[in-house]
Amino acid sequence: MTRIRKKAAVKSSAPKVPVSAKAVGVIKPMGIKPGRNATINDIARLASVSKKTVSRVINQSPLVQEATRARIQAVIDKFGYVPDPQARGLAFRKSFLIGLVYDNPNAQYVINSMEGALDAVRNSEYELVVHPCDRKKPDYIAGVRRFVERQKLRGVILLPPISENDELTRALTAAECAYVRITYTQLDDPSRIVISNDRLAVAEVANYLISLGHKRIGYIAGPPGFRSAIERLAGFREAVVARGLPFGPELIVEGGYTYESGVAGGEKLLALSPRPTAIFASNDEMAAGVYRVANRLGLSIPGDLSIVGFDDGALASRLLPSLTTIRLPIRELGRIAANKILHPEAAGGTHAMVTPLEPHLVIRDSCQPPAR
Repeated sequence: MTRIRKKAAVKSSAPKVPVSAKAVGVIKPMGIKPGRNATINDIARLASVSKKTVSRVINQSPLVQEATRARIQAVIDKFGYVPDPQARGLAFRKSFLIGLVYDNPNAQYVINSMEGALDAVRNSEYELVVHPCDRKKPDYIAGVRRFVERQKLRGVILLPPISENDELTRALTAAECAYVRITYTQLDDPSRIVISNDRLAVAEVANYLISLGHKRIGYIAGPPGFRSAIERLAGFREAVVARGLPFGPELIVEGGYTYESGVAGGEKLLALSPRPTAIFASNDEMAAGVYRVANRLGLSIPGDLSIVGFDDGALASRLLPSLTTIRLPIRELGRIAANKILHPEAAGGTHAMVTPLEPHLVIRDSCQPPAR
């Protein structure tokens, strides 16, 4: 977001002669010296509210009644008040910046999360800064803390898998920086988490493939250490076993949420005898890798092999045939997380434990009943 500076005051060229505010094009609030712009304190006094209430209106907080919001906005418009983020940052000893911190191999996930956060800060006083890190480095937590303190961040959004690190959140608390985790299970206070129900989503995949008649289903998991990989595999296994079908270890291969790991996983699964009639890859990038292997082996999709992915990024509808996949509301997750930082007074309560949008299956052209 572009930083907004205060408008230059219009000064009268003849200060000893009374000049109406209308004549010079600027109306000054009573009690403000000529040449000085209105402040947030002036707006609060003229609207008969607290400075905090004015700030909530500026940042589009949902906790202001519409009548009060309209009254404050009318005063803001009348006196041309324009907030100065730099000056207010000095006053609050915090910048008007929110951080997005990540170490995730899925570039589309990061982009969608960032776009959601940008949706939230648009038309507010805040800006978004992005900070990639490497969780495998021993000093990565110290690096994140240095970033937070150097930028004087108001808060940070943590993407998985680093959102699962309690040591990192303790470091942020010590730095007096608010945080919100996007994660897959309840790891923290409801006001500090946004959860997607991956177990329910992958169970829907299993039930769908089984309903088509598939009895031997391969699975490409996410990388070890990712909570999403654990949740998705557990949910899929539970659903398959509940339907009375085998799901032995030979049907499960480890992936890395990358196209290349999808190719490697597809090669292992399709080398089995008998080979699976369907494969669920736990993200779309890996599903695209399975497409490559099937094509190389001369297998028809979905005639010889049904494939399902997870995420429903732009890639899913561009594959040929288009990919059946789980639509994860990643952009919405980012928006909700940013709003919890922007409006902490509205972030509490049990409603924060799950996201309003649940993942769900988007059926396209990559699945059909197995060949007889």
